[in-house]
Amino acid sequence: MDIFSGAFIEGMIFLGLSVCLFVAAKFIKDFLTPYSIYEQLGPKKNVAVAMSLAGYQFAVIMVLIGAHVGPSQHLLNDFYAFVGYGLFGIALLNVSRVINDRFLLRKFCNVKELVDDQNVGAGAVEAGAYIASGLVVAGAIHGEGGGVHTALAFFGLSQVALIAFTFFYDRITPFNVHDEIERNNVSAGVAFGGTLVALGIILMKGAVGDFVSWPYNLVSFGLSVVCGLLFLPLIRTLLDKILLPKIDVNQAIAHDQNLAVGLLEMTVAVSFAVILFFSIDFDLKF
Repeated sequence: MDIFSGAFIEGMIFLGLSVCLFVAAKFIKDFLTPYSIYEQLGPKKNVAVAMSLAGYQFAVIMVLIGAHVGPSQHLLNDFYAFVGYGLFGIALLNVSRVINDRFLLRKFCNVKELVDDQNVGAGAVEAGAYIASGLVVAGAIHGEGGGVHTALAFFGLSQVALIAFTFFYDRITPFNVHDEIERNNVSAGVAFGGTLVALGIILMKGAVGDFVSWPYNLVSFGLSVVCGLLFLPLIRTLLDKILLPKIDVNQAIAHDQNLAVGLLEMTVAVSFAVILFFSIDFDLKF
């Protein structure tokens, strides 16, 4: 087998471009972040900032995968599209951080929680929001028929869905999510951040694929939003009543700050969201 075939060389070029874009994403975040990431990760050993940065980096990889995977055209056009959509997706991820600060965790300053208080719960939520946004952006830029305008539209809709879900999640939990995270409840932050990732997976299902028309694709995305709002609370009930029948999940997370239960809620939500992604089709033929 010739390891220097055209496909191998093309793959190595895309790998090199991915590394360059990943590094560029790091410098962009450094520039836009109002604190020194190096100082927080190095001398101060700030796990909260590390958690947020890890979510951002994972989201960048999801965006790059979405930009790369899809029908191939002329090689040079593929390179231009990959770099262009990659940078576009990275820009949207940084916009999502501002939206997260202002709306998802709207009752306190995220920068203060991450830097001054080293609040790992807040870092987990920010990581979850990054990953959820990255998944939707990856889905929106994958496929044919769309462009920057469609990716921007579905990104905006996904942010609205995440904000709406935040209010909904507060309603269905007997404790105040913001209050728990503000008092550095890591269990609450991990559980909520993981649920945001699960919602991102479901929203990605509604955004991924070819752009056919606005009515067609908006209906598919709308169905994914409704499914997420209905499905994730059901999964939480499954965890509470069936998987852990002898443990009050809300009590364990809010009062006991039981990280084991928070991790389990995150894992169950993400796992079943993946199953839903591969088992339900939101495409309606009309």
